[in-house]
Amino acid sequence: MLLQARVPNLVASSAVTQTLARSSVGAGLQKRHASDVTVRNQNAQPVVRLGLTGRSSVSGHVATVFGATGFLGRYLVNRLGKKGTKVVVPYRCHEDEKRHLKLMGDLGQIVFMDYDVRNYDQIVDSVKHSDIVYNFIGRNYPTKNFSFQGVHVDAARNIARACQEAGVPRLVHLSALGAQEGSPSQFLHTKALGEAAVRQMYPEATIVRPGTLIGFESALLNRIGTFRKALFTTNHNQQIMRPVDVADVALALDVMMSEEYTLGQTYELYGAKPYTYQDILNVCSNLFREKVTTINVPKPLIKAVTTAMQYWIYPMLSPDEVERMFIDQVPSQDPHVKTFADLGIEPRNFELTVLPYIRHYRKPAYHEVPLEPKGTRTFGKHHTY
Repeated sequence: MLLQARVPNLVASSAVTQTLARSSVGAGLQKRHASDVTVRNQNAQPVVRLGLTGRSSVSGHVATVFGATGFLGRYLVNRLGKKGTKVVVPYRCHEDEKRHLKLMGDLGQIVFMDYDVRNYDQIVDSVKHSDIVYNFIGRNYPTKNFSFQGVHVDAARNIARACQEAGVPRLVHLSALGAQEGSPSQFLHTKALGEAAVRQMYPEATIVRPGTLIGFESALLNRIGTFRKALFTTNHNQQIMRPVDVADVALALDVMMSEEYTLGQTYELYGAKPYTYQDILNVCSNLFREKVTTINVPKPLIKAVTTAMQYWIYPMLSPDEVERMFIDQVPSQDPHVKTFADLGIEPRNFELTVLPYIRHYRKPAYHEVPLEPKGTRTFGKHHTY
């Protein structure tokens, strides 16, 4: 006998009973329960879970993650793969840049598809079997092949259009905290245009605007650690930032897979409190156990230098990143914009979580020294703890 269980956020449908009956017959000795089935509100598509939980089970979900080889993408793929979700990974990179994703799911659960973001048919092929699509595609600097407009607006529009035409019930689009049309930063300006393009093509898309992500691959922390002997900065380190742990953002994105109340919402995911760039440098100085030496460079000079360097293969700093150093990361005042609290998540504190990410920059004598109590040690002008 099938158990009658109430499943939240679902559509009551005869498809549930029919799916359970078919599953019970086909599974042989395995009994199927109503709690193993969820139904998407948008298309009444049943999602049937098999097994207990974990990598050797099947969650029933199929997710496409564009930009999975990037910073945030790998953390989300790892979360999805660990609970048995089949993950489609469209890629255009070299084999060495994506092979680590294979180990994040059971055999056959991580599916790679070679694609070009400018080829609409390949985008459709990547999303047509999925019940949720994540778009993490983005660039910190333009190249001769991919401009900010092409990546943040045109590609986002095509992915949203493909999801709408293929009947994909969920789309989560990654933007940026501070995205605003007319911003002096082309990155933030085109991110805002991308949000509008996605909403036009797929009105029920969920928009996510994270703060500065921190983690092992964080550009912010690794730049500070690499150039701690002579770090070129600007704006006298007064930019206000809202650093947030990448694992917290990945958790929030995972929650959005099954929680239907996130449909059509905009979420700003940022850390528990604001920091100036100088505050972040002071935290890192305390944890490195050596002072981070900074050299403030006037904006016109550093923009001229970075403009000349931007055509290198991997520029260390782009002119648009310099522009963003003069723009504070301020949460929106729109009352309709949601945060971590609306997902039931409490973001972790920056000072208490950053040590594992930068420990390898310490001198060997201090490598295993734990986090010190508040106020016991400081480097530089300002106390951080």
